Amino acid sequence: MTKTPAPSHAPASWSVRRAMLAMLLLLTLVVWSISSVVLYVETRQESQRLFDQSLEETAHLLLVLADHEIEELAVTPSHPPMEGHDVADGRYLLFQVWDANGVLRYKNKGAPDQPFAGAGAAGFGNVTIAGDNWRTYSAWNASRRLQIQVGESDAHRQDISERFAYKLYLFALLMLPVMATGIWWIVSRVLRPLMASAEEVSRRTPNDLRKVKTDGAPVELQPLLQAINHLFEQVSSTFERETRFTADAAHELRTPLAAIKTNLQVLHGARSEEERREFIAALDVSVDRSTRLVGQLMTLARLDPQQRPAALGEADLAATIGQQMPEFRRQAEQLQLHLVADLAPVRCLLDPDSFRVLLRNLVDNAMRYTPRHGTVRLSCRADGRHALLCVADSGPGIPAGMRERVFDRFVRLSNTGTPGSGLGLSIVKNIVAAHGASIALNDGPDGCGLLVEIRFAPGPGAAG
Repeated sequence: MTKTPAPSHAPASWSVRRAMLAMLLLLTLVVWSISSVVLYVETRQESQRLFDQSLEETAHLLLVLADHEIEELAVTPSHPPMEGHDVADGRYLLFQVWDANGVLRYKNKGAPDQPFAGAGAAGFGNVTIAGDNWRTYSAWNASRRLQIQVGESDAHRQDISERFAYKLYLFALLMLPVMATGIWWIVSRVLRPLMASAEEVSRRTPNDLRKVKTDGAPVELQPLLQAINHLFEQVSSTFERETRFTADAAHELRTPLAAIKTNLQVLHGARSEEERREFIAALDVSVDRSTRLVGQLMTLARLDPQQRPAALGEADLAATIGQQMPEFRRQAEQLQLHLVADLAPVRCLLDPDSFRVLLRNLVDNAMRYTPRHGTVRLSCRADGRHALLCVADSGPGIPAGMRERVFDRFVRLSNTGTPGSGLGLSIVKNIVAAHGASIALNDGPDGCGLLVEIRFAPGPGAAG
């Protein structure tokens, strides 16, 4: 039984707008809740102070009224305590008036016959009446003949506080939709440039690499848009370079392939063994040229001038060149050239693999353009803080006006008569750029030929 592989789970996508809305609403609710609790506690404490102040003022007012009424009516201690119905509401406020002898002289309806507090009590206190908690206040008049004891129900106070809290929470609940709508509008307004940029990019075709508009975008979005525009520039440059490279490569390959086909056709019609050998030699030259051109194209395609080699490290330039000297000497002997090497130890930052490609192209160009019995000079030395590589030849050289153009692909001098692909110096230029080095073309020794000078960055151990 074949076991079906478990599907791979892609990372879940998420919305910036929804996340911001959720976080802002949550933050608003948390802040509002904390603020409401703090406000309620502070308001309750303040209301208790106001209630106590009101209770104290009521007590003094009732004490004055009771003193005046007792004197006017000449109430004797033997009379039962008088009850007032209009002075206060017994549901919320109870009071008692006691004389100095501890006789209850006056109370309102609902007040007990027992004192709220002791005979000598003064100030605020708390008492339980019929299972309910009451806040009390006691005070004597100036002559200390009468004492007022007033009680206010805690339930009454709690009821007022709860009504305030109810109104507060009701107002907040009514405001929540308004706040949610406002937050949604603000988030949408802030994200509008981002959505507009995303929509603009989504409408692009693969070949549309114009810059994304940054006008009106917020400061926080500018780095992203600039990075996208920079990426578009790189992609556009790479696309143009590869398109040009493909067209030029097809054009250059057409010539050697046509020569191969012509030589094959002529070879079939050879009339003698000598002609056959001559056509086979020409065919061999065409194949070599095609092989060299394909190799150069593959090398150039692998190079990225905007990326430094990953293995860039410190190396001795003279030792690295010395490893290839035997091959260069054999090549010089075959071409009947004089190869002079002057290699002084100097350290610099190199990628060994790409440097060998660079050196092989420079020396190969110098030997191919140098006439028989000419001289090719290869040297390296320290030049200030840099390492200097020089390759000089005694060939025809390059006119000053052409020295920048020869670094372009497939550009060759028309008057040299030497076969080539026009890619060697382009490869060299790319490798030089990848090393962070610089290259210059000058006149060769004694004003003839060509001198190529490359300055490499010094290694960490190089002398200052």
